Amino acid sequence: MPSLSVTAASLEELVRLADPARRLDLAPQVARARQAGQYLSRLRGRGMEFEEARPYQPGDDPRNMDWRVTARIGKPYSKLFREERERPVLIGLDARAPMFFATRGRFKWARAQVAAALLAWAAFQSGDRVGGEIFARRDHLELRPRRGRASLLRFLKAMADRGPEAPGETASLADPLRRLRRTAHPGSLVVLASDFRGLDEAARQQLARLGRHNDVLLLQFYDRLEREAPEAGIYAMSDGRRQLVLETTASRVRERYGAAWQRRSSELEHFVRRHGMTWLQCATDEEPVERITRAFGRGRR
Repeated sequence: MPSLSVTAASLEELVRLADPARRLDLAPQVARARQAGQYLSRLRGRGMEFEEARPYQPGDDPRNMDWRVTARIGKPYSKLFREERERPVLIGLDARAPMFFATRGRFKWARAQVAAALLAWAAFQSGDRVGGEIFARRDHLELRPRRGRASLLRFLKAMADRGPEAPGETASLADPLRRLRRTAHPGSLVVLASDFRGLDEAARQQLARLGRHNDVLLLQFYDRLEREAPEAGIYAMSDGRRQLVLETTASRVRERYGAAWQRRSSELEHFVRRHGMTWLQCATDEEPVERITRAFGRGRR
């Protein structure tokens, strides 16, 4: 295999993920106990489509009562559903400036590209429709879920062609999540690959609404420098536009630095648990194929 770029994945690399994707199973699963940086909920699987209404029969689930038909006819009616033969899979991929960063391994963007492509291949091989959105601070590319290899390759090429945006203030995730919510058909699997900067209250509200009728998988990518302060010293840092100096000589500074990351992670974990979502973390020096295969590999308990 040719050497891989640190900053981004090539189209060739994304296409090669078809083979490891065959080891994945995105079917429903029972929740597991939380491991380090991992919380798995129950995936519902394919959605249910309304088929018809029929007179209520003893044993019918009251939640499936068709109240409109009942009111019109004057007798209780129940809704009947059938399982969809395919499930839309929407993948939101964060291409904002902070994703193009790493102090070790590969950029968060490169790791997110690989994870998104791996799951897209797995969905395609299961007969599901694949689409999604690649978004940055000032623009986005939306690809509606469609069947077929050509649609999947179009999505992979869009990921491979995407370059970094100019540094700037990190925008809220509310708008990308709002667009995904409008596109998602009830029963969809929605994947969001991001570092989750900008997960403010407005974004949390959109994410909670998205999770009411869909399975939501959150893939969080981070660099270990974001999780823990470097060894005691004075460090000059720049994003190409601004410069700052980070001084970690005092132990209390390093402690507060690590505590801030732990607080944000705990808040996200609590949110995920409350809304029955799935959450996986992946560092820039970890392989997302391995992390995802451990979580969704065939034959898992």
